[in-house]
Amino acid sequence: MSSPPPTAEAASTPRRTHPITPLVHAGRGLPIALVAGFGLLGNFQSQLPLQFALPIMVGIAIGLATLIAGFQYLAWQRLTFWFDAEGDFRMASGVVTRRERRLQLSRLQGVEVVQPLLARLFGMAEVSVEVAGAGDSRAVVRYVSLADATSLRNEVIARAAGLRPDSGEAPEQPLVQVPAKDLIVSLLLRGSTVFLVALTAVIVVTTIVGAGWAGAAFLLAGGVPLLMVVAEFTRYYNFTVADSPDGLRLRSGLLQTQSQTIPPGRVQAVEFVQSMLWRRKDWVRVRLNVAGMKSGDDQDSGQGNEMVLLPVAPYDVAISVVQRVLPGVDARSIPLSPPPARARKRAWIQFRALGVGFDERVFVSARGKFVHRLTVVPHARTQSVRVTQGVWERSLGLATMHIDSTPGPVRAMALHRTAAEARALAESQNLRGENAFAAGGTKRWMDPGAS
Repeated sequence: MSSPPPTAEAASTPRRTHPITPLVHAGRGLPIALVAGFGLLGNFQSQLPLQFALPIMVGIAIGLATLIAGFQYLAWQRLTFWFDAEGDFRMASGVVTRRERRLQLSRLQGVEVVQPLLARLFGMAEVSVEVAGAGDSRAVVRYVSLADATSLRNEVIARAAGLRPDSGEAPEQPLVQVPAKDLIVSLLLRGSTVFLVALTAVIVVTTIVGAGWAGAAFLLAGGVPLLMVVAEFTRYYNFTVADSPDGLRLRSGLLQTQSQTIPPGRVQAVEFVQSMLWRRKDWVRVRLNVAGMKSGDDQDSGQGNEMVLLPVAPYDVAISVVQRVLPGVDARSIPLSPPPARARKRAWIQFRALGVGFDERVFVSARGKFVHRLTVVPHARTQSVRVTQGVWERSLGLATMHIDSTPGPVRAMALHRTAAEARALAESQNLRGENAFAAGGTKRWMDPGAS
């Protein structure tokens, strides 16, 4: 993307978030205020009549929530955002210390519209703008009405592309919607869920310590996967993927809804993940490494620790969606070479699942017996390569070649090759990456219509 030329219409007047924002923040702080109220009440419980305990606790909680709302009102008055004469996004904030930030939209990585549960009840949403760069490269506008959030998102994308600010939202073509039934079944059939539930059953049946220990074991081993299933179901509920000129648009959420756009040319690596119990239905999950999008727990975005393109879908459907970001690539059709026979001593369980291959566009590697992973890295997105050799591998004359990518859930590696082959793979992949970049590979991959 190139920076839009400075124009008079590019600048905008400073705007504030919605006036109800302080109340939404106060609502978010209400659980903390209730806990604090319980804590303060506990210190004086012996000195107070029982009938006064609940009203006093509620009063303390309301008082603390009011203080939070008051501070947030001051913060609301001091927070403004606008677009400057060069079309870049600016935000000024701070009650005690004034802070002004500028995000260069020519380096835009993505824009998200998120509706946390409480904000959703008020019809509010937050907008997260992410640009390339180290450190704090994200600005979050919370909260504005959902209509204003969508309008702001469209304006940011339009300005980043050098278009008129009032260009509006680009048209989109729906691609996939994940059925709720498939989602819940896939989560229940996931290997970790089945293993922990089975472990629970074994512990409960065989325990002779007592009912209390059996109950605790059930909560620890059975409750954890149940909570994981519920959390992921609410996160990926009604997951839809749509194609548009500004990238792939992802929408999902039951309690908290979020809308995210993956801009063209930002995908660095793709991984198809298939649990053993999914193979009968030929289901797969698709994960991505995306340039500029942070991985790990992120309270601002409301995301978990992985970038998911599809939580579950038939393999053929997943391939067709991935081809929207990696045109012409069918990872399953690329022949894979198996590891040397001696690798069986190092990886006797997943030996038959290991393999590496490549074509003129991408490098592909496979691994995993119980959870199979097929990883795809475009040559033009190769950042660096390295070869590692553990003690066990060294004793067998084996080594592993890694392709380094941007931070994310996908790790590309050629496991347990001969030491000579691993070094040869590293050298040849480094050369393929250099040639792809020199040949304009970055430009080619940024064009979603390229063949």
